[in-house]
Amino acid sequence: MITGEIFKNAVISGANNIANNRVSVDELNVFPVPDGDTGTNMSLTIGNAKKELNVTDNSLPLSDMSKTVSGALLRGARGNSGVILSLIFRGLSKGFKECETADGEQLVAALKKSVKSAYGAVMKPTEGTILTVIREAQEKAEVAVNDGKTDFVEVFEVAFEGAKEALAKTPEILPVLKKAGVVDAGGAGLVKIFEGMLSVFKNGEIIESSEATEKPAEKTATNAAAEWEGEITFTYCTEFIVKKEKDKKDDALSLRSYLETIGDCVVVVDDESIIKVHVHTDNPGKALQKGLENGSLTNLKIENMREQHEEAKKNAEIENTVQSDDNGEYTPVAPEKEYGFVAVAAGAGIESLFTDLGADKVVSGGQTMNPSTDDILRAVETTPAKTVFVLPNNKNIIMAAEQTTRFSTRKVVVLQTKSVPMGISAMLVFDPDADVDTNASNMQAAADNVGTGSVTFAARDSDYEGHKIKEGEILALENNKLSFVEQDLERAVVKLTKQLFKKDSEFVTLIYGEDVNEADAEKVQDAIKAKIPNAEITLIPGGQPVYYYIISVE
Repeated sequence: MITGEIFKNAVISGANNIANNRVSVDELNVFPVPDGDTGTNMSLTIGNAKKELNVTDNSLPLSDMSKTVSGALLRGARGNSGVILSLIFRGLSKGFKECETADGEQLVAALKKSVKSAYGAVMKPTEGTILTVIREAQEKAEVAVNDGKTDFVEVFEVAFEGAKEALAKTPEILPVLKKAGVVDAGGAGLVKIFEGMLSVFKNGEIIESSEATEKPAEKTATNAAAEWEGEITFTYCTEFIVKKEKDKKDDALSLRSYLETIGDCVVVVDDESIIKVHVHTDNPGKALQKGLENGSLTNLKIENMREQHEEAKKNAEIENTVQSDDNGEYTPVAPEKEYGFVAVAAGAGIESLFTDLGADKVVSGGQTMNPSTDDILRAVETTPAKTVFVLPNNKNIIMAAEQTTRFSTRKVVVLQTKSVPMGISAMLVFDPDADVDTNASNMQAAADNVGTGSVTFAARDSDYEGHKIKEGEILALENNKLSFVEQDLERAVVKLTKQLFKKDSEFVTLIYGEDVNEADAEKVQDAIKAKIPNAEITLIPGGQPVYYYIISVE
């Protein structure tokens, strides 16, 4: 039988063991882009439970101790691997719900709930992953109990051995793993955690941490001007909607072309009835006048970014942090409006763009820096709206964002935005007069309709999907899938943009990252214009890490 205190020490030991092996687990990620963060995400996720356990009373029964672990893991979950890990421990907590202590048979019952929770969270479960590892661990443990084993430690050891065996077989299930010569990273992380736990269960020894595992809380940005570190070229952030009229022009392309001559950060999107406009300019009146050529104007917003910038600098500590007490807790704000928005983004320019488009909060995060469920929840709860739309803007953040619905005091709608361009497109079609379901449907449709490209570098040598990749080579991704490998950055961006640009495409937006200077970005813009002369190309300084360029084609 194991007690709450033993379980507490086991989880701490598991957290230390995955932290000690974080880098080696990260390196198991098959895709060679610099976002191999499975080990990091799992370590930070269970590390949140470790922090809470360090101040938890040892006398708690197993039921309460496992509940404490489950809640901390779920709030701290980062990335898909972290969310699945949290759900495994949530299943254990459900299984131990009435238990002061637990034996081998109760462990098997709890592991069954873990398997159900983990598989239930994934729309299309893939075998050869962490799911297979936890399932086969449970099955081996169940066989042991059926053979007469009742000792918790003996049964857990069987489960651990089953997990190791399942992990070793993952390359035979997933060819991509076999070709890369690695096992599944998420499964490997789970085995490391179980290994740390077994050390306590079997020998009473907590594996000590060999590295600092704490990570500062991600910043939540609330003011575009405060986040913008570069020079503000134009003074007024101008937004409006044109209601199209039959006796007037219906020419979004011409409107966009004109706005490019009087400002920057131009975003124009239209459908059958409206044109939605965003521009930074010194002449908002000219922008409005040009818009009137296409119809009547509504939803006008003009803000002086220079004034915002100065005010925000004075109040940066207030503006960019959520008010909290000494325990790090925060108080949900009262919902003063119908709709609010939380977006996840990395890079001052991209954060600024989302704020300009109406995001109430921008959670700093993306590749290599997935925010936790609690980071996103904090932003949701401090958004003064009855319904909050969340735009994860990264496929590895969606699951963590979805967990906020369990805790939030308001309605949360998580859109399936897998990239920054998808998030931008979704926000542009939002209609304040439409209901929640209509907006959710329209925003998701707009997101799904945008072509997304990104250009980064290979973090290591790899053989991936027929591509022999060398560390440092340029990788071009089309809609999150590797398209080709290049040696020259400019050539890669031009080629990828041409691939994304279809017969009915009109607009190209190039968002350049922190490792690209403006002059080089303008050269790339000119090169694309030469190859695609009919494209309207907008250049935006995103300041994002990891990706040299993010490309949007509409």
